[in-house]
Amino acid sequence: MDLGAEHLKIPGSDERDVAQKPLDFKVTGKESAEAQRPTWNNRMEFILASVGYAVGLGNIWRFPYLCYRSGGGAFLFPYLIMVFFCGLPLLFMEFSIGQYTRLGPVHALARICPLLKGVGLATVVISFVFCTYYNVLMSWALFYFFNSFEATLPWTSCNNTWNVVENCSSGFPGNTSHLQSASQQFFDQRLLEKTNGIEESGGVRWELFGYLILSWVIVYLCIFKGVKSTGKVVYFTAVFPYFILFALLINNVQLPGAKNGILYFVTPVWDKLFEVKVWVNAAAQVFNSIGIAFGSMISMASYNKFNNNILRDALIVSFTNFFTSILAGFVIFSAIGYMAHIHNLPVDNIATDGPGLVFVVYPEVLSTMPVHQLWAPLFFFMLLCLGLDSQFATAEVAITFIKDEFGPQVLRFLKREELLTLAVCIVGFALGIPHVTKGGIYVFQLMDHYTAVVSLVFLAFFEVVAVCWIFGVPRICLMITRMLGKTANIYFRVCWGLSAPVLVLCILIASIVQYTPAHYETYTYPKWAEGVGWGVSLVSIVWIPIGAIHEICSNKGSFLQRVKTAMIPTLDLDADYALPEKENIDNPAAENLMTSVA
Repeated sequence: MDLGAEHLKIPGSDERDVAQKPLDFKVTGKESAEAQRPTWNNRMEFILASVGYAVGLGNIWRFPYLCYRSGGGAFLFPYLIMVFFCGLPLLFMEFSIGQYTRLGPVHALARICPLLKGVGLATVVISFVFCTYYNVLMSWALFYFFNSFEATLPWTSCNNTWNVVENCSSGFPGNTSHLQSASQQFFDQRLLEKTNGIEESGGVRWELFGYLILSWVIVYLCIFKGVKSTGKVVYFTAVFPYFILFALLINNVQLPGAKNGILYFVTPVWDKLFEVKVWVNAAAQVFNSIGIAFGSMISMASYNKFNNNILRDALIVSFTNFFTSILAGFVIFSAIGYMAHIHNLPVDNIATDGPGLVFVVYPEVLSTMPVHQLWAPLFFFMLLCLGLDSQFATAEVAITFIKDEFGPQVLRFLKREELLTLAVCIVGFALGIPHVTKGGIYVFQLMDHYTAVVSLVFLAFFEVVAVCWIFGVPRICLMITRMLGKTANIYFRVCWGLSAPVLVLCILIASIVQYTPAHYETYTYPKWAEGVGWGVSLVSIVWIPIGAIHEICSNKGSFLQRVKTAMIPTLDLDADYALPEKENIDNPAAENLMTSVA
């Protein structure tokens, strides 16, 4: 593979000499294909795509809720610790894997740790499962967006055909009341036409079905050219939400009662720091928000140029994600404080978790704001942008895997890469149809619980074990030295070798000990539905033992010899990106690291 001058910049050497010298190893067909891999047009596209993926709907509804439930301002202390000792190092690690190997998560992790090669395939499966139901949120956002252009917002009144009048309150009755707000009934009876449980599908909600088609069409049009089209779209979808968030914050802080909501959000309750659950929540929020173990960060980094400064990118993405969570907290709770003021209710009687915060509470807030005809469409358009960025990345994981594994065969049949992307989108749409039935909310909640909670924790643990402990910190540092010309500092080495694996293990243990079955509001799922949920979870997890068994059986010798062989990486750090002899001598950091690896 000829990396060229744009891929190699070695301290102490002449870049022109590097560009003119052939590398000292043979070029295989696979390596040639890797060399032809498309790249982002510039580093800003990669940063915006990564920020867009990391910053999603979870920053708007989950972080503010966790913060005020876990000690307010005190929650920021464990959250920051988890960002610095787990989130940032693991993000840097995934960026390094993708950029160095120029492969998607399946092939990259298989070369790094053959024993746990199933982790890579598991990340593809969990990402694709995630994107099949995550796009349903986009269909909800589109539904609210188009309905917000009416002269009177339809979720403000109890005088509609879908309202249960005897149980409806035109104001906001609070969480402790037996009454439902008009906004809640709009969500349940108009948007979802919700049945009594998952056992009652109720047929397809054709209006949502149409919006789901529209959302997938939007996704396809944004990614059909790969990074070349996605890179252009993220300039808008990743930046626009910040204009709306700042505009909403400026508007909200001027409303009566906003100060009380903000104080409730940031006031520290220090006693909460002694609760283990608070620390687990902080770690889980960092992990889910940044998107570790979904394979998306590895996939996106695989389209970088070889010497792109991924350390800088990892710092930017981590900080932006943290900043957005704080900003969203101020926006949401200033609005909730205003609502508490006008309805004469305590703040904690209004705030809620999950989709209810974005699709029930905040629409109610918007309806009471001055100039709601402006704020309502902008808010739901912002949600659409936030969700689309995450959807791009998760869909791209599956597309990258198919290209890496079956590229020539698939293109021989489909002729064009755009048709491959279309096929992936069609399959994702088909698998999302159960979520737009009248009982779809129960399917959605079940899938989210077992995919984003149960499966992800297991995958994250095995990914960290494969890369940090089996592949090893010295090899990670060598990859970084080859790309950046300098090794990772002691902070990252300690995090990779100790703090991050231990923290992930603690999250895994706490998740098992504190496991609670999935539920939606007061609805408890039947046993068969729980079984389906575990089945969905196993669809991704099962590839880890299958991959390990396959690798062990493929090797020769005794069982222990086979296991030992399976733990040796096939990513040859001497050959795959080997430098000519002179450049290795001129780069003492790489030479010293290579000695330590050997």
